[in-house]
Amino acid sequence: MQMAQHPPSENGRTTIAYARVFSHDQKADLERQAILLSEFCTKNGWSHEVIRDLGSGLNYHKKGLRELLQRIMRNNVERLVITHKDRLLRFGAELVFAICEEFQTEVVIVNKSDEVSYEEELTQDVLEIITVFSARLYGSRSHKNKKLIERMKEATTHDEDKTEADPTTE
Repeated sequence: MQMAQHPPSENGRTTIAYARVFSHDQKADLERQAILLSEFCTKNGWSHEVIRDLGSGLNYHKKGLRELLQRIMRNNVERLVITHKDRLLRFGAELVFAICEEFQTEVVIVNKSDEVSYEEELTQDVLEIITVFSARLYGSRSHKNKKLIERMKEATTHDEDKTEADPTTE
């Protein structure tokens, strides 16, 4: 998480622009998001900070997201600016928006007009879920998966050998 800081407004509250990407190889995207958000805030005359976060939209434990929520609940954030709703969280952004409403934090979504269709959003959600679970599956349990794949291959080979030996099985 990185923050670019500008002085808070007269009421002690500030605007936070939140930028997030899924993985390290999207760092250029993260920087483009941060620049776009910062320019948007400056153009509107808002003193602001940019929080850059790295991680899945399904991960609720990202350092930047936690910092953002803590500051909102301390009533230090006048406005939250994001490029798209899913930059905050893939699922559960509405809960964060409800927290913002409770603490009188305005939410500004820069690219609201770029709303995607229901089918496109569903496809993005499914891909995100598959990506996250694949990473967990292949990362934390790769040795178990290799054993499972080997056993599956052995079983398949064994069944093929059995079928070839006994042509009546089909």
